[in-house]
Amino acid sequence: MSNFSALSRAKLLREMDDEHFDLVVIGGGITGAGIALDAASRGLKTALVEKKDFAWGTSSRSTKLIHGGLRYLKQFEIGLVREVGRERAIVHRNARHIVIPEKMLLPIIEGGSLGKALSSVGLWVYDFLAEVEKKERRKMIDKKKVIKAEPLLRTDVLKGGGLYFEYRTDDARLTIEVMKSAAALGAKCLNYAEVVSYLYDDNKKVNGVKVADHAHGGEITIHAKKIVNACGPWVDELRELEGEKVKGKRLHLTKGVHVVVPRNRLPIKQAVYFDVDVDSRMQFAIPRGNVTYIGTTDTTYKEETDAPYSTKEDVEYILDATNFMFPSVNLKLEDVVSTWAGLRPLIHEDGKDPSELSRKDEIFYSKSGLISIAGGKLTGYRKMAERIVNVVVEQLGEEHGSPYNDLPYCQTEDMQLSGGKFKSDKALKKFITRKAGEVTQIHLNANQIANLVYKYGTNTDIIIEKAFELYPMISDANHRILVAEIWYGVNYEMCNNLCDFLIRRTGRLYFERDTLGELMPKVADEMAKLLHWEEEKKLREMAAFQVEYEGVLGFCEA
Repeated sequence: MSNFSALSRAKLLREMDDEHFDLVVIGGGITGAGIALDAASRGLKTALVEKKDFAWGTSSRSTKLIHGGLRYLKQFEIGLVREVGRERAIVHRNARHIVIPEKMLLPIIEGGSLGKALSSVGLWVYDFLAEVEKKERRKMIDKKKVIKAEPLLRTDVLKGGGLYFEYRTDDARLTIEVMKSAAALGAKCLNYAEVVSYLYDDNKKVNGVKVADHAHGGEITIHAKKIVNACGPWVDELRELEGEKVKGKRLHLTKGVHVVVPRNRLPIKQAVYFDVDVDSRMQFAIPRGNVTYIGTTDTTYKEETDAPYSTKEDVEYILDATNFMFPSVNLKLEDVVSTWAGLRPLIHEDGKDPSELSRKDEIFYSKSGLISIAGGKLTGYRKMAERIVNVVVEQLGEEHGSPYNDLPYCQTEDMQLSGGKFKSDKALKKFITRKAGEVTQIHLNANQIANLVYKYGTNTDIIIEKAFELYPMISDANHRILVAEIWYGVNYEMCNNLCDFLIRRTGRLYFERDTLGELMPKVADEMAKLLHWEEEKKLREMAAFQVEYEGVLGFCEA
């Protein structure tokens, strides 16, 4: 059994309750996962708890791009563009199976937010700041070539365009791979474990947390020298859990909505980053398998933090923007097959609109010693983690001396993540070809293997081994690989329920929703076997997933 198995919960809870840690991280999104990995790799005894599932919040609801933020040049955030631009290459190098180069087309239109000269200079500066490899540097093209590259674009306002590269990812899977890497180095990471209060020493300094286990009930206490709050949109709530109202700098939550349509309704040839007619925002349209997804919005959000949702107004805004730039497609509400809504934990600045707020991260310090971090971008998670762990190590050294003064600096820049053991993109493709050849005897095809590798990387070997074990007991190849994938999710990715598997481990709710009517009962049956659910428990889990299944199209009822 792996040390990141849903079947290890009881053992893990006992260990976390008994041991004394150097660091407890609150929050299981990409920032918290990155902190756990950085801390564990330096030798800190680390624990992490997350009240829902890993990546449940913002880290499964982004635009799913590892990108340098071209639009931040307009706000003159040069340092941010430089840092996250360089981080793109690092994240890609360390997780090639889930961070994929994506050619991006930038149409330049009359009256658009980026003119021809500004676009050319901006993309050049972008390449320079981000130290982009020569083969991926920007290329400016004329109107005729833009139309050839993307015939669906409107031509009456088109002036030209630019081609450049970003990196497409699965944000939730990236978070899981970072978390698994941290666990492999000894970090104890647990989902469905909510911090309900802090523990304090005689000097009123925080030295632990009381945690409620939402999976099986009960509470534990975890003691640690340092506590880091990396809860994204919930950072202020965890700051206020100490009993004091947050003053001064605080979060400003904004909502980003994405919509998914069938690929044949928006059959673009590559990803497009385009202007919106009604305001100064821009939108991404990104092909992925049999669908294309489009987004995003950026509106102030003051409702229930645990339940962001897409409204009809959100969806119509995105569809109208898409129809403006691609007039022949004429997308309608009924074309939408799924949506998702996520919250950005930005730092509030008086007088600024949501889209003007900085995406920089910021660290907050409380009198009790609680350290909190908010802001930032998916792309910059590793540097955010490095900054926090630097603070933790410095404080531990000041307060406790050796051995903390002798700990190494950040180790993660050249650390390949779980599943990412590939020397090059070419090596990744060779791996897919080789594995496809190995599984023909159990009647699996190349597409099935490619789908697995672009989720699990080199860990696909474990799933294939299980599929061989299941053959010929399960005769249907699709069902056999599904059972092997579920088994892997439970045993190696702390997958506790249907929502974990169908949303965050595989992305099926967003990108393959039309298959779930038939698939979901099969997944429920298999998970019930693995996790020893009674029939009543299985029905509750199916009902919980049904809420999510209907919720992605809830705007239709608004």
